[in-house]
Order: sequence, then C-alpha cells, then structure tokens
Amino acid sequence: MSDGSAIEWTDATWNPVRGCSKISPGCKHCYAQTFSERWRGTPGHPYEQGFDLRLVPEKLADPLRWSRSRTIFVNSMSDLFHKGVPDTYVGAVFDTMMLANWHIYQVLTKRARRLRDFTRREYPELADHKHIWLGVSVEDRRWGLPRIDELRETTAGIKFLSVEPLLEDLGEVDLSGIDWVIVGGESGPGARPMKPEWALSIRDQCQVAGVPFFFKQWGGLRKKLAGRELEGRTHDELPALQRASPPARAERHRRVEILERQLAAGC
Repeated sequence: MSDGSAIEWTDATWNPVRGCSKISPGCKHCYAQTFSERWRGTPGHPYEQGFDLRLVPEKLADPLRWSRSRTIFVNSMSDLFHKGVPDTYVGAVFDTMMLANWHIYQVLTKRARRLRDFTRREYPELADHKHIWLGVSVEDRRWGLPRIDELRETTAGIKFLSVEPLLEDLGEVDLSGIDWVIVGGESGPGARPMKPEWALSIRDQCQVAGVPFFFKQWGGLRKKLAGRELEGRTHDELPALQRASPPARAERHRRVEILERQLAAGC
C-alpha cells in the first residue's frame, strides 16, 4: 500500500494484484508496465517478476490496518478483473473493502463485462455500500464506449469513468447512471496528443448532465509543464463523499481476524 499517491484524484494506492496484459489501444503506453519492467530480475523487489500477473495475498488486509480514512485506488498496477485473477480472490478484495469501510475505494477496469457479471452474481447488494466506487476506462469509441453500458449494468452505488488517455472525439456520451467523470491526456515517451475540443466536449456534457467532472492533465512528454488547466481553470469535482468513522484499534484487529478466517476457509 502506498500513501500520498501522485495520482491527482486519489490519496493512496493498494495493490493486492500486480501485473497485467494489454487488451485495447489505451494500454499501448501503460505506465504500470513501464515502471514494473524496470525492476524485472531485481532480487527482493516487489516487481522482481516485472509486469507478469501475480497475486499478492499478503497485501489483502492492508486497508484494515490503516486507521485514518483515505481514498484508495485499488490495483493501480494491475486490473482486478483480469482473467488470471480467480473469482475467489476478487471476492477477497471485495470482502476487505466491506470490512474496512471507513475508506473510499476506487476500482477501475478495462474488463467491464467481467466486472458486470461478477458484481451482479456475487454482490447484488453493492449499491448499499457507496464507499466502493466502480469505474471503467474509456479511451475511444470502439473499445471505450461499450464499457459504459456494461458499467451501468453493475450493482455499484457509485459508477465512474476514467476517460484517459483520451485518444479521439467520443461524440455524444450517454452519462445516465454515471456519478463521476475523469478526463486526461496520455503522458510519457510516445504520448498520443489529446485535442482540446475532445476534452471540452466531455466537460460540457457533464455540466448538462449534472455529473462531477475532474480534469487530470493534458499529458505529453512533460506533463507538469502542460499542466491541468482547461480553459484557464482546474476542474476538481468529485462525487459526494460518504465516509464512515474509523473504528478503534481493537475492532480493526478483530476485522483482520475475520478476513484471515475467510481466506483460510477459501471464501
């Protein structure tokens, strides 16, 4: 778990899964892969195996040990709904989020169909747990827009879109049932440019629909120089946060024991 994340729309990251594989154009310049592969073969490093998919069960209970409430991006270095992650393990991650309910969790995936099917089958009551936000990546019309329909069909109480990297004009986007939209350009070597009118179109649609809009970055090779302003201002809107109070230390320990028993039983 990493506190103080540099990602503008979260406080911390939690990676009970590491590694992934590319499935759509938005993955072309994956920052997580670039970072992970730097450490391949380094003995003892968390990414000694590079970007190979790996479960990290010793990280599952981490949120239960954090007393201060945080907004946590789940699997910033992977995709929880990758086909290589067993349903039982995905369930363990959700069980942790249920038990450590004083945090806000942001779960983002490009595998929207599995997200939809899993939540409808295993967590039909998820809408009652508004501290768990589920989102999909939307980089273009062909791959990204269909994910929005599948996200709408999940049981999440808070649904969001990460429109990053925005690779083309998305046209009219159906924002019904969507609670938050993030937009950003690609960054790093080889970054594909984002045209201002693409981002402005989404911002304007969010304003009409009453959906909070967050503009993360313009991107590019030197993203800090490009900045985060859109038409002369920053856009940092978020859904209304609903945070539970952190329990006392003894209660947190009790919940860790509950999770450990569930894991031992294969739940």
